[in-house]
Amino acid sequence: MKTKTWVACGLAVIACGAGLALNLAAPPAANMRTFATAWLGTLSPEELKLAQMPYESPARVGWHFIPKPERKGLPLRDMNDAQQAAALRLVRAALSEIGYKKANQIMSLEGVLRQLEGPGSEARRDPRKYYVTVFGDPSETSEDTPWGLSFEGHHLSLNFVCRGDVIVDSTPQFFASNPAEVRNEVEGPIKKGTRVLRDEEVLAFQLVGSLDEKQLAAGRFADEALAEIRFAGEPQPQVTEPVGIAYGDLTKAQQTTLRELIDVYNSAVPDSVSKARMALINESGWDNIHFGWAGALEPGVGHYYRITGDTFLIEFVNTQPDAAGNPANHIHCVWRDMTGDFDLPIKD
Repeated sequence: MKTKTWVACGLAVIACGAGLALNLAAPPAANMRTFATAWLGTLSPEELKLAQMPYESPARVGWHFIPKPERKGLPLRDMNDAQQAAALRLVRAALSEIGYKKANQIMSLEGVLRQLEGPGSEARRDPRKYYVTVFGDPSETSEDTPWGLSFEGHHLSLNFVCRGDVIVDSTPQFFASNPAEVRNEVEGPIKKGTRVLRDEEVLAFQLVGSLDEKQLAAGRFADEALAEIRFAGEPQPQVTEPVGIAYGDLTKAQQTTLRELIDVYNSAVPDSVSKARMALINESGWDNIHFGWAGALEPGVGHYYRITGDTFLIEFVNTQPDAAGNPANHIHCVWRDMTGDFDLPIKD
C-alpha cells in the first residue's frame, strides 16, 4: 500500500503543474524564458550544477528515450513540490496543450508499467524520473545568445532552442507509449483502454488501408517492419533517399489523411512553432513528401512507417510487445528536423 500511495502523490504533483497559467498573449519563448529563470531561482547551488549547463555542452545534443539509471539534468523526483511545479510550468510553456497532455500521460504510464512488472521495478518505473536541463542563460533576450531546454526520461525526449522571443528549434521530438493500448485494469489516472498515441497509429492504418494495389506496391517498401526508429540517440538524422509513395500519387482523400497524420505530430508544439514548421513544408513543396510503410497491414503485428519531407522526418514503429506480453503494443515515434536538430546545420 505504501508504494501505491507514493506513486499517486507523484502523479498529483505532475498534474498540478499543468494548471498554472501561461501568458497567452506572450510568445512561447518569452514564457519559457520567464519560467526557466523562475525555476532556476528556486534551486540550491548543488541543484543548479545539475540543472543548468553551458549552451555549448556536448550534453545538449545527447538524447535518448531508453530507461537509464541517470540522465543529464535534475530529476523531478529530487525536487520539492514547488520546484516540480515550476519545472513543469516551464515544460508546459514549451508545448501545446495537446503535447503537454501526451507528455503527462507518458510519464503516468511509468506507474502502469510498475504495476504490470511487479515488485522490483520501483526504481526503474518512476513517474517522477524525468529530468529537466537548461543550457545557457534563459534570461538573455538577444537573438545572438541562444539557450536550450531538455525534458527527458523513459519514452520521452523533448528538446528546444530559443533565440530572443522565438523557439527556433523543437527537435528531436520523441514520444512513446508502453502499452500502446492499456489492456489491463490498473490503478491511477491511466485507465484501461487508454491509447496515448492513438491518432499516430489509427490515421496511418487508415491511409495504408486506403491504398489500391498499385499504390500499395509503391508505398510498402518492406514486408518486415523495422525493429526501431533510425538514428535513435544521434544528434542529427542522416539524409537518405525517401521511400514509399509520393504525395502527388495519392488521391485527394488520401492526401487529406496524410496531412492530418502530419498534423498529429506537429500539434504537439505551440501554434507559432507549428505554423513555422508548416511554412517550411509549404515552401519546399508537398510533392516532395513520401509516405513509406513496412510490415503488417493490420494491428497486433509489427508495423512501421516513415514520412519524409525536405524539412522534416517522421518515423513510427510498433513491433515490441507490451509489459503484459501483448504483441506489437509498444509505440515509438519521432519528429526530426531535416534542416538540423538542436538548431545545428545538418550534415550531408
